[in-house]
Amino acid sequence: MIKITFPDGNIREYEAGISPMQIAESISMGLAKKVLVAEVDGKSWDLTRTLAGDCALKLYTWDDTAGKEAYWHSSAHLMAEALEALYPNVKLGIGPPIEQGFYYDIDLGEGRTMVSEDLAAIEKKMVELASKNSAFERSEVNKQEAIRFFTEKADPYKLELLQDLTDGEITFYKQGNFTDLCRGPHIPNTSYIKSVKLLNIAGAYWRGNEKNPMMTRLYGITFPKQAELDAYLTMLEEAKRRDHRKIGKELSLFTFDDMVGQGLPLWLPNGGIMIEEMERLAKEDEDADGYHRVVTPHIAKEELYITSGHLPYYAESMYPPMEMDGTKYYLRAMNCPHHHKVFDAEQKSYKDLPYRLAEYGTCYRYEDSGALFGIMRSRVLHMNDAHIYCTKDQFYDEFSKVNRLYQKNFELFGVTDYKMRLSLHDPSKLGQKYVNNSKLWLETEAMVRNVLYELGVPFEEVADEAAFYGPKIDVEMKSAIGRWFTMATNQVDFSSAEKFNLTFKNSNNEEERPLIIHRAPLGTHERYIGFLIEHFAGNFPTWLAPQQVIILPISDKFMPYAHEVNAAMRAAGIRSKTDDRNEKIGKKIRDAEVLKVPYMMVIGEKEMNENKVSVRIHGQGDKGMLPVEEVVSKLKQEIRTRSLVHII
Repeated sequence: MIKITFPDGNIREYEAGISPMQIAESISMGLAKKVLVAEVDGKSWDLTRTLAGDCALKLYTWDDTAGKEAYWHSSAHLMAEALEALYPNVKLGIGPPIEQGFYYDIDLGEGRTMVSEDLAAIEKKMVELASKNSAFERSEVNKQEAIRFFTEKADPYKLELLQDLTDGEITFYKQGNFTDLCRGPHIPNTSYIKSVKLLNIAGAYWRGNEKNPMMTRLYGITFPKQAELDAYLTMLEEAKRRDHRKIGKELSLFTFDDMVGQGLPLWLPNGGIMIEEMERLAKEDEDADGYHRVVTPHIAKEELYITSGHLPYYAESMYPPMEMDGTKYYLRAMNCPHHHKVFDAEQKSYKDLPYRLAEYGTCYRYEDSGALFGIMRSRVLHMNDAHIYCTKDQFYDEFSKVNRLYQKNFELFGVTDYKMRLSLHDPSKLGQKYVNNSKLWLETEAMVRNVLYELGVPFEEVADEAAFYGPKIDVEMKSAIGRWFTMATNQVDFSSAEKFNLTFKNSNNEEERPLIIHRAPLGTHERYIGFLIEHFAGNFPTWLAPQQVIILPISDKFMPYAHEVNAAMRAAGIRSKTDDRNEKIGKKIRDAEVLKVPYMMVIGEKEMNENKVSVRIHGQGDKGMLPVEEVVSKLKQEIRTRSLVHII
């Protein structure tokens, strides 16, 4: 008999060789119908794969992230089977699940292309194959067998992947007439896949390397019910309307240029205004909490990042080094090592702590080209970064303050759906992925957990997602179209003080090491502004809008008065300009609506004679005629308080 431990701590005994599906059936047939995949001792596991000894077991359904991942991973294999049936010479790269759906990178062969009209036939074939109820069968093979198989298939991409694997690491999954090199896990059989939609065709370099061949990337999504697919497609239409790349172009916020490089946005003047407003917000909060603002270089010697541990743990995300006079320099991918050196520049006393350093540091990370997504996922990051050096006794207050700041920002931007992810280490990866100090990992994880409990903040724990130097909280926010984004972070660092020999003199005049908190409440300008573009659909609150007011004279006769009103607005610090084009007032209003300018001030004979303006609000229409002084006063109040609603 073997002992199975469930997430609630309950332990049951079963015969050795039982499968997670059989265990689900022993609990209830209702559960067995819903479960998609399992986790055994922290490792993903097929429901039909047997259990040989005592273990901890979790069962995941469609409602769980792990369930969706297995479902969409299996759907990628189903799509590959359909592609092989329809395109006999197709060569397959990789086909993973993604946050919403899946993709497969394929090579159709010389001169072959795929167009959107081809997708319906592939969808039809997928539905046909799914109805055959083909089981996903796992088998372990040695490297020689695997090479022989894919050599016979003449598949160079799978053969290349095999080069990095050794005996004992190679598994195949087969369903119907299709076999793939895959770690798994998968759902039990194809009948679970009901509703299919292929979404997009794109290009992607093999393994994300621009020196490799360009492949065709085919995106799709599947659901257990048609109603869920219909709801998703409706959401997708709304997402297209709110797409930050589309709105960013329409509102002249940012642009990309091939000569500059992929993933490197150029902020236009309107986008620059939004960045300044976000910085002003953050600096007000930092000033109120006694932060010291610093400026550090964009590059540093290799030695700095070796000492910090970023090169051993983070090298693949960093740009390659530059070499000058025999010394290697790296573009910084993070600000923390620089800040540690600022802290170390002068001896600190316990009276100096907590010592808070803040910087809008520019960081560079070489994201895979396939992962780039407008400014939401770019290769340059302007980070709202700070590091707090404190004692253990000060930790609770400092960590709590940062979390309360998150909650303040949720309210400011009208975000009601959010969650915290407490990312923990994996004990089996100490010394590889994580700093090798089990005692401090457990201690600091408990400290963070206790803060969240005492604050009453909703959170979920996630294993094996911590920073290499300590546990962290990732703040996830749900946009108006239902997409979740990781927007900010709050991290504990128990190792850098020792690595950099950072100390302060305690009350006994003895040297002691500080605990370090990394925090970025507004994340990066790129991601946060990208989120806000989609969240507000470009209809920004007045304080954040690049242009807050536009003056619309009915004719040139009223232009002098229009310029007077505009001058009064600008003198009050309101971003205003006059539309002096020789156009009819109707067109001026329509154009201002397209540009999503919050306030339009229409000026004609009556307005000029009475020293007033006729106020129009974007999306709401005419609000009547008001004195210029009153409008200016109310706008100043609306902007100063960063109101989400218009107060005129």
